[in-house]
Amino acid sequence: MPAHDYMRPLARASKPTDTITIRGVSLPLPELVDRAFFRAERIDALRQRLQAAQPFPHLVIEGLFHPRLLELAAEEFDAIPWVDVKSRYELTRRSPTSPPLGPALQLYFDTIHSGWFTEWLSAVTQVPYLLPDPKLHGGGAHESRTGATFAVHRDFKLHRCLGLRNEMVFITYLNKGWQPEWGGMLELWSAQRDQCVTKVAPEFGHTLLMPHCAVSFHGHPEPLQPPDDRPRRSLAAYFYTSPDAGKVRDDQASSMFLNARRFDRLLRVAQMVTPPILFTTVWKMSSWPGRLKRKLLRSG
Repeated sequence: MPAHDYMRPLARASKPTDTITIRGVSLPLPELVDRAFFRAERIDALRQRLQAAQPFPHLVIEGLFHPRLLELAAEEFDAIPWVDVKSRYELTRRSPTSPPLGPALQLYFDTIHSGWFTEWLSAVTQVPYLLPDPKLHGGGAHESRTGATFAVHRDFKLHRCLGLRNEMVFITYLNKGWQPEWGGMLELWSAQRDQCVTKVAPEFGHTLLMPHCAVSFHGHPEPLQPPDDRPRRSLAAYFYTSPDAGKVRDDQASSMFLNARRFDRLLRVAQMVTPPILFTTVWKMSSWPGRLKRKLLRSG
């Protein structure tokens, strides 16, 4: 899909009346995401930054989302039914799988899970066929308070329930004026050198895109020490691919009609038993009328 096509869903909501109101705050739908990041030249620049980052590919984007949307999302953290996570490696809390979300949080996740947004992620990362997880396994709202830690780790490889391959995590931070001395900086480590190479500040409006790979070790291992026990808050979502993405044969992905004509049934059997490359080659070289070909292709 050409880069400019990512803009079409945003362009459809271009009238001043295209807004959504949450707790008296009117949010313009065309401005929930900054359209400038969807321009072809911006996508190319983001891709280059992602690939050049050290110690492994990652990308920090500032101002991708409308600040009022993020402020409203942060307000809804107090109503989340938290799940406390405590182990020798981790002390934090997260929203449960399939969490009941407030309207701003739901709007944020609906936006990043949309088809046009995931296509943009694919364009930036060059990972096709990305799939979101609306149940937010491992993702959702995250909150850490004084003393919280998360040891340096690499994220899971496969979705526990679906078996899909984890391709990347997408994190947006919600903390205004966060100071480095409070801890909670996300450290990106070099496993080979066994040391932190880069730190990402969990500052309000900063979004981290981090592809999953064999060396993507990260964490905030030092205990948080913020003033007044203020929380460190973020929104996280994982994106996946299927092992069969791009490999499915036409006969496996098309409808099977109960009362298909005999010729169509024979053609379908031939398609099932013939290697795809050979079938396609013979099909293209055949002298069957173009109208019949188009009809059969549409039926698949």
